[in-house]
Amino acid sequence: MDIPATVIDLLRQRAQGVSICPSDVARALADDEPAWQALMPPIRDAAAALARSECIVVTQGNDPVDPADVDQGPMRLRRGPMFPAK
Repeated sequence: MDIPATVIDLLRQRAQGVSICPSDVARALADDEPAWQALMPPIRDAAAALARSECIVVTQGNDPVDPADVDQGPMRLRRGPMFPAK
């Protein structure tokens, strides 16, 4: 299971500027609710790492979130300035 690759793949499937929810990533990787809910902490960790490398931007509302703070509250994931071209 490659969480960062799944984040990137799901964002590539969306139009530029459209965000995804971390639970979209979890649901893509697990079939049932208990399994995908168990993936949420590692997905947040992967999102923080991707945000530190500027591959993605983590937001709450329209505001960017510091990668150190991704463990609190609802968040969305968007393409960042270093998002990989195909």
